[in-house]
Amino acid sequence: MLFLATDIQPFDWQRFFISNDAPPLFLLEIVLRCFIGYLLVLAALRVSGRRGVRQLSLFELSILLALGSAAGDVMVYHDLPVLYAAVAIAVIMGLYWLFNRLTEWFPKFGDWLEGVPVCLVADGRVQHQALDEQNLTQKELFGQLRQLQVEHLGQVRRAYIEATGHVTAFFYEDADVRPGLIILPDVLRKPLASITDSGDYACTRCGYVGHWHPAPRQECPVCGNACWLPACRTRRIA
Repeated sequence: MLFLATDIQPFDWQRFFISNDAPPLFLLEIVLRCFIGYLLVLAALRVSGRRGVRQLSLFELSILLALGSAAGDVMVYHDLPVLYAAVAIAVIMGLYWLFNRLTEWFPKFGDWLEGVPVCLVADGRVQHQALDEQNLTQKELFGQLRQLQVEHLGQVRRAYIEATGHVTAFFYEDADVRPGLIILPDVLRKPLASITDSGDYACTRCGYVGHWHPAPRQECPVCGNACWLPACRTRRIA
């Protein structure tokens, strides 16, 4: 076949299910390899402690991906000795231990490796520059806030994205809740292009709230957006 060193017969079901390079009895060895590989990963996760089972930072995710690759290969490849995988996993866990120590000794290195919390909402307004730097969309941010029972941005004093990617929010007291942009998806899909009645309106992009009179077009003084929704004033009820 063109561009191939050897011919391949399409839909060769024997090749599809059982390799021509290994006898059928090799399936039993795969069972043993999977068992050993699983035990190696389990031992590595035990060494990493409970940090390995909560939401992961980029550093922890990279460690788990490396562990999965080392253990996964040895489970199915007949030409990869189990000892090689064990050494690879030992080296990966050594690096995990070393980098953890370095983050304790050099906080700036830890900030670079795992990231730092970033403020995405301040005083009921979306910080779009920070949002762009984190490669997040407004839709993703609002989705995470809704999981925290947030109905509108006027309830949120501060919201941060943590190193693990989890969003943490701090709320106003009920008496201090201010008018804000409602973040319910069915409402967000129906923005107003013009102001027909006087009142408080929230910018659908940044959450800025202004008191406007009827106008065919009103631009947000913060971000220049021209789409609005009536500002919501409800208190937060979890």
